[in-house]
Amino acid sequence: METFVADPTRLIIAALCGLAILLFLIIKGKLQPLIAILISALCIGLIGGMPVSMIVDTVNKGMGETLKGIALLVGLGSMFGAILEISGGAERVALTMISRFGEKRAPWALGFTGMVVAIPVFFDAGLIILIPLAFSIARRAKKSALFFVIPLLAGLAVGHAFIPPTPGPVLVANILGVDLGLVIGLGLVCGFFSMVLAGPVFGKICGQKFNVPVPDQYLNAPEYDESKLPTFGSVVSIIMIPLFLILINSVLGTIPQGSAVDTLRPVFAFLGTPFIALLLATIAAMFLLGVRHGYSREELEKVMTKSLEPTGLILLVTAGGGVLRYMLQDSGLGDIIGNTVAATPLPIVVVAFLIALAVRISVGSATVAMTMAAGIVASMPMVATLSPLHLACLVMAIAGGSTAFSHFNDSGFWLVRSLCNLDEKTTFKTWTMMETIVGTTGFVVALIISFFA
Repeated sequence: METFVADPTRLIIAALCGLAILLFLIIKGKLQPLIAILISALCIGLIGGMPVSMIVDTVNKGMGETLKGIALLVGLGSMFGAILEISGGAERVALTMISRFGEKRAPWALGFTGMVVAIPVFFDAGLIILIPLAFSIARRAKKSALFFVIPLLAGLAVGHAFIPPTPGPVLVANILGVDLGLVIGLGLVCGFFSMVLAGPVFGKICGQKFNVPVPDQYLNAPEYDESKLPTFGSVVSIIMIPLFLILINSVLGTIPQGSAVDTLRPVFAFLGTPFIALLLATIAAMFLLGVRHGYSREELEKVMTKSLEPTGLILLVTAGGGVLRYMLQDSGLGDIIGNTVAATPLPIVVVAFLIALAVRISVGSATVAMTMAAGIVASMPMVATLSPLHLACLVMAIAGGSTAFSHFNDSGFWLVRSLCNLDEKTTFKTWTMMETIVGTTGFVVALIISFFA
C-alpha cells in the first residue's frame, strides 16, 4: 500500500464531515447501515485527499481483514443457537434454574438464565423463547410482570454484550486484536456485576413502582412438558464447551515454557482456537440436542441453514466497521485522534466508552456503535502499547457504551414495549434505564480493572 501524508486540519474536517454524513444517512435518510458506513468511509478518504487507488485498497483490506476473524464464529454461533432453540434447551435451563433457586429468588434465576442462554442465542430469539416463563411466574406470584421480566432482560443483555462467542464482543476483540479467552474471563466479571444491579436489584424497584399485568395472550399459556426437554447438564455442558476450550488455551499461554503443561499446549492451541471450539460445540449440539431428541439430519440441516439468514447483515455491518477503521488508520487520522486523546486527562477506556455511547445514542444500533467505536479506537497508535488486559478492558468499555441508552431508535426498545404491553414512557423508564445500568456498570468495572492492567 502506498504511503500518504495529509494536512491534519483537512483530515479532521474529513472525519467530521464523514461522521455527519453517516448520522444523516441513518437517522434522516433511513439508509441501510452498511451503505451509510461505506459512504461515510469513502467521504473521509476523498475529503481527506487520499489517492483513489489507495481508497479502493483500503476498502478491500478493511473488508477482508475484518471478516477473516469473525465470519466463521458468527455463522457457527447462529447454527449452535438455532439447535438450542428448537430443542427446548433454553427452556430447560430456565426451568432448572428456577427450581434450584426457588420462586422467591426467581429474578436471580432468570437473570443467570438470560446470561447463559444469550451466549449462543441472539437477544431477540432468547427473549421471545423465555419471556412466557417470566410471565408464568408473575401470574402465579400475583406480582407485576416487571419483577421477573427486567432480570431476564438484564441477563440477556449482559450475555449478548459482554461474553463471547456472541458477535458483539467477538467483533470488537477481533478489531482490537485481543485474546478471546481474556475477553471471556473479563466479560464474565463485568457481566456478573451488571446483571445483579440491572436485574434483580433494578427489577425489584421497577416491580414496586410499575404494576404491569401479564399480557392477556399469556394468561392461559400451557405449561411446559418437561419430559420432552433435554437435560440441564447436557445443555449447560454443550454451551460451556467453547468457553472452556478457549479459556484453557489462554491460561496455558500464560504458563512459562519448560513446565509439565508443554505437552498440552499444541492440543489446546488447536482445540482452543475459537472457530474450532465453536465447531465442536455445534457438532455436539447436533447429536445430543438434535438427533437424540428426534430431529432427522435433514430437519437439522434446514434449521441450521435457516439460522444463517440474519448473519449476512451482521457480517457486512461488521466489515463496514473494519473499512472505517482502516480508512481512519491509513489516512493518518488515527494518529491525530490518538495524539489528541493522549493529551487529555481522560483514560483511553473512558474515551472508548464515550465514543461507543455517542454512536449508540445517535444511531440506535449496538452493532454499528461497536464497529464504529472499535474502528476509531483501533486506529489510535497508543493501542499497540497497551497490555492484553488493558485491551480487554477496552472491549468491555466499547460493549458497555454500545449497550447503554437504548431508546426510540433501537429495535429492542419496541420489541420489549410490544411484548410487555407498555407505553413509551414506561418503556423508557424501565428498559432504557436497565440497558443503561448494564452498560455503565460493565464499563465502570472495566475501568477499575484497567488501572491495574
